[in-house]
Amino acid sequence: MTTPPEPQKHDDVEDEVISTDGTVIAQAFRWSLLALVVLVGGIFGVVTLLSDEEAEVEQIIDRDPIVGPGRLVTIAEQQPPLPFADVTEAIGVSFVHDSGAAGEKLLPETMVGGVAWFDMDGDQDPDLLLTGGTSWPWDHLGGEVRPLGLYRNDAGRFVDVTQGSGLPQDAYVMGPAIGDVDGDGDLDVFLSCLGQDRLLLNDEGTFSEVPNAGGAAGSADAWSSSSGFFDYDRDGDLDLFVCRYVQWSRTIDLELAFTLNGTDRAYGPPTNYQGAHCRLFENDGTGTFRDVSAERGVEVENPATGLPLGKALALTICDFDRDGWLDVMVANDTVQNFMFHNQAGAFVEIGASSGVAFDRLGAATGAMGIDVAEPRGDARLAIAVANFANEASSLYAAEDPDHPLRFTDMSGAEGLGTPSRQRLSFGLCFFDVDMDGREDLLQINGHLEEEIAEVQASQAYRQPAQLFWNCGHDAKRCLALAPDETVGDLAKPLVGRGAGFADFDGDGDLDLAVAQAGAPTVVYRNDAPAVASLRVIPEVGDQPGLAIGAEVVLTVDGVTRRSRIAPTRSYLTQVPAEAWFGLGNGSASGTGTVSWIGGKTTSFTFNGSGTVVVRPE
Repeated sequence: MTTPPEPQKHDDVEDEVISTDGTVIAQAFRWSLLALVVLVGGIFGVVTLLSDEEAEVEQIIDRDPIVGPGRLVTIAEQQPPLPFADVTEAIGVSFVHDSGAAGEKLLPETMVGGVAWFDMDGDQDPDLLLTGGTSWPWDHLGGEVRPLGLYRNDAGRFVDVTQGSGLPQDAYVMGPAIGDVDGDGDLDVFLSCLGQDRLLLNDEGTFSEVPNAGGAAGSADAWSSSSGFFDYDRDGDLDLFVCRYVQWSRTIDLELAFTLNGTDRAYGPPTNYQGAHCRLFENDGTGTFRDVSAERGVEVENPATGLPLGKALALTICDFDRDGWLDVMVANDTVQNFMFHNQAGAFVEIGASSGVAFDRLGAATGAMGIDVAEPRGDARLAIAVANFANEASSLYAAEDPDHPLRFTDMSGAEGLGTPSRQRLSFGLCFFDVDMDGREDLLQINGHLEEEIAEVQASQAYRQPAQLFWNCGHDAKRCLALAPDETVGDLAKPLVGRGAGFADFDGDGDLDLAVAQAGAPTVVYRNDAPAVASLRVIPEVGDQPGLAIGAEVVLTVDGVTRRSRIAPTRSYLTQVPAEAWFGLGNGSASGTGTVSWIGGKTTSFTFNGSGTVVVRPE
């Protein structure tokens, strides 16, 4: 029989266990301490982030926009008055954006209201085109509704020239796009509609409709929203991008039976409608278009269903990576936004990888209006997107000039987040209100439901616009909400939709036209104190594709600023195809360059404020 081994003495074992337990306890203590530090740091970071969003006063550098730095002051001390005056009646504009609403609460009725400032007669001042719905064909009791209003600018006063202009009065019009599609020097008009779209050729201010919109009309059951002209293939003529919203019909709308209070019918969200593909039309140079959407990569499908993913309401056209090819970003309602990267005439959708598809929490938003600028003046582009109520507007900022297609939503950090969250926003655009050399941001607001306050106390049907003053690149937060008492009539609530700017009175600053749903257009005169400004107008003859998207660079007193020729802005809106530079209190002379689409560059000089016309060399 084998004798079992003698049991090991426990002293050594106990010493080993005690030693091991001590190590474990020490490691656990260190990890717990580290976790506590991380937790406290995280709490501090969240508190700091919220503080960054909600603080109303901060210190910024009091600096002349061109000359250089000075003392530290608060935003309230630095911000000048930015008053706008409602001059609609005084200047002769009387158009009502009428959606044809007759009690059925149909979704398109909430979305109408477009604006276009453009020089229809070649006299270098902006005329005004307004769009907005029409009566429903089944409403036999409704009165006459004008889908379009055309106003000729006569030295700052406007004459209604709609009758006899050749513009159609039998379309449910959403918004306009403006461009010289046939290269004859006159600006033509494309109308995106509920139903087939329309194309009107301009002959010195008189318009004639092109059958089938020159091939771009689309189907009778389509719903187009915003649209814009640009030269996607760099052949010198203007091609056309058309946003399509959802697949809609009266029957579908009524069957969905939306309600706010459980009893009464209400306007419903787009979530229960199938999306639609945007369209890209290639111009042959004469104003005849061919649909190249599928072959050029513009159709985006939902990978789970194989059906169209987009629900597009607005677009911005910009060469985001400065490779000489114009890209397109599309604001989609309740689904991810699209970024179409132009790769030598073929588009690749990179919204998710570039950081612009979703908000900073990774959610799709009710995206409406859109615009792009360099708010910090450092060659980094930022894309602003207006969103639905209870969603902050987005501000996607490029991470750095070397990675121009990588964006981060900086809405909270730059001062836009908290003030914009409560509003339901449609029109949105960057422009220099006070001509201090920095582009400010305007947001136009208004709800869909007249009775919204009955179920959401924080909401109102009519909402005031919001003007965010650009504090300058030295500020911690770039944008500061201007108080109501400083913006004049802009503080009066509206049911805002499209909004665009132009200098209609020729005084060197930018005025506004704002469309309302089911209410009159409002035209605001900019009454900010007069300062020097420069207006740069491209003149490109029979190659209109050279101008739209061109980058204008201005150097004054050693400071460089950039702007783009970008008529497609905001929501259902067009502005003049020109660039504006506020000169502030700096020198009114300097040099500039225009980098045209296609690669050519033209240099120019200026001496004094005013207007410079630049032609390709």
